[in-house]
Amino acid sequence: MKNKQLTSVQRNQIEVLLQTKTPINKVAQLLDTDKSSIYREINRNKRKRGSYSAIFAQELCTERKDRFGRARKFTPEMKKLIVEKLTKEQWSPEQIVGFADLNNIPMVSHEWIYQFIRQDKRDDGLLWTHTRHKLKHRKRPVSGKQVNIKNKVSIELRPAIVDTQERCGDWEIDTIIGENQKGAILTIAERKTGFLLMEKMEFGKQAESLAKAAIRMLFAYRDTVHTITSDNGSEFAQHELISKKLKAGFYFAHPYSSWERGLNEYTNKLIRQYIIKGSNFDLYDSEYIKLVQNKINRRPREKLKFQTPSKIFFAALN
Repeated sequence: MKNKQLTSVQRNQIEVLLQTKTPINKVAQLLDTDKSSIYREINRNKRKRGSYSAIFAQELCTERKDRFGRARKFTPEMKKLIVEKLTKEQWSPEQIVGFADLNNIPMVSHEWIYQFIRQDKRDDGLLWTHTRHKLKHRKRPVSGKQVNIKNKVSIELRPAIVDTQERCGDWEIDTIIGENQKGAILTIAERKTGFLLMEKMEFGKQAESLAKAAIRMLFAYRDTVHTITSDNGSEFAQHELISKKLKAGFYFAHPYSSWERGLNEYTNKLIRQYIIKGSNFDLYDSEYIKLVQNKINRRPREKLKFQTPSKIFFAALN
């Protein structure tokens, strides 16, 4: 089994290997550890200007152990923060721990928080109702449909840089449908940051009104809208209008290939925590839709090192 906890000797080795521009894969191999551990070590313990120092990294590690080693007891302050973030913001245990770590707030592990939620449920508490999966994880079948849309451009022709998520401005677009296939909510998510835009469609999935809504929602960011990717739903039949107005490439994923729009799938699951699948969309007004959008954009994300989509998105724009 490979080592996960790095020693001071290994940190010295990392510093030397990085100075000689040794690839991370090779560094991990020489230290008999996973490359993810090396990336995590560098990201957590590098200096403000980005350089890595073994002495500085060891000092940070020792300080963290000292700080959190005294805080393993599940204190009332921790419980208060957990309950607040669960009930008011619907953050996951991982997001709570990431937020605490980022802000130097003592906190137990996310596994401990899950145990706390489960015990609360056994005691007839309601904390579990604020978790996205309601403490259950289920597999969902891949679904989709193929319709005839003129002049579609395949995802295969989309610039390769989109897959790297190195730049801000590549978006995925989708719709969420209400009870009895009535009503729709348009969702647009930025791939690098996960920043979400939502709007209730008063006329359902009608292609022309959807195109106008998409243009309006993205128009403020039009200078940095590079690409938009959708599924093959007929509601995107006016893709050429969207592409022209925003001066952006519009691409279609392969039918029955939801993984090509992974951010859409993930984001819709977050939304379903507030807008239950199969519910009547007449129950949700525009103000509520905006509230949901803001809640999701304020959630810390692991892929953003537990920063929020809003913060990283607007920082990227500036």
